[in-house]
Parts: sequence; structure tokens; C-alpha cells
Amino acid sequence: MYRLYDYLPSGNGYKARLVLKRLRLEYELIEVDIIRGESRTPEFLAKNSNGRIPVLEVPGKGFLPESHAIVSFLAEGTDLIPDDPFDRARMWQWMCFEQYHVEPNIGTVRFWAHVLRKTRAELGEKLIEKKKSGYAALDVLEDTLRDRDYLVGNRYSLADICLYAYTHVAHEGGFDLQPYPGVRAWCDRVTSQPAWAPITER
Repeated sequence: MYRLYDYLPSGNGYKARLVLKRLRLEYELIEVDIIRGESRTPEFLAKNSNGRIPVLEVPGKGFLPESHAIVSFLAEGTDLIPDDPFDRARMWQWMCFEQYHVEPNIGTVRFWAHVLRKTRAELGEKLIEKKKSGYAALDVLEDTLRDRDYLVGNRYSLADICLYAYTHVAHEGGFDLQPYPGVRAWCDRVTSQPAWAPITER
């Protein structure tokens, strides 16, 4: 059985949990409280020297960190990864976009505000820059989702799971999704997928 070392509020960990649930894969969740420094202990660093969650323990193989490496391993050979090479490249395009533009901005602001409970005054100018970049990422998503149901080939894939993870909780970082009807409708479609579960469900 897989073991997933994770922190439940994490969008990165949520990606892995959504894939595990969607594919009906059995796993044991080991909670790691990153706020209390549990990902920086010698025991955890032996699993991932980068000291970050999620980490997937694969029986007979070892420990696999990084959310996109985890989900691509789990979904290999399933309908969550397109068969067509161009569509598969598009999937990776969106997953790269998520890591460069969504997670560092929307995910980071949400972490500051929702988990660390930082105030606007405490965050100052860096909050303004992150919010600006986060809204720019939402603009790109809205433009893409204006005339399609899903991000790649008009079918549900890892691209949707990875982008959804932080986008659907953007409001927890103070992002207003009201001006983004395409994004909101897409979030609803992802929510209606089989075996969907909320972000803090084990």
C-alpha cells in the first residue's frame, strides 16, 4: 500500500490525494505538521532531503517527492494522461504554468493568509506583487476556459487536477473569483468528478 506524507491544507498534497481517490488506489496518510517543523526532522529529511511535502512512499521502490512527479507516476497508463503526444505536452504545459504562476502566487498568498494568519500590514509590498501576479494567472485561466470545459482536449486530466488544487481555494488568500465565470464553472465541473473530496479530507 502507498503511504502519503502530507499536510492536509496543502494544495500540492491535495493533488496527490485527488489522484489517489480518483484511481481508487489504497493509501495510508501520514500527516506531517509543517508549521511545527515536522518536515525538517532528521526522520523526514531521510525521506526527502528538501524537507517538503508531499512525499509518496512506493512499496519496493522508495520515496517520491514533488507533487507533479507523484501524480504523473500514479496516473501512468490511465485516462488522466492523454494518449495523444501533443495533448500530453499540453497537459505538461499547464502543469508547468501551475508551478510557475499559480502555486507561487495564489498558493503562497493563501498560505500566508489562511494558514499563518498574516495581515496585510505584516505582508506589505510583497502581498501586492503576489496578488498582481496571481490575478494575471487567473486571467490566463479565464481566457482559456471561456470556450471549453477542461484545459486539454476538452477532457478531464492531470492538468485540471493540478490547476484546480490552489485555484478553487484562491478566495482563502483574498482573491475574488467573481469576475471569472469560466474559472468558477470549471471548478464546479471538477468538483462533480467521481471520487472528488474536499481539500482537507484524508
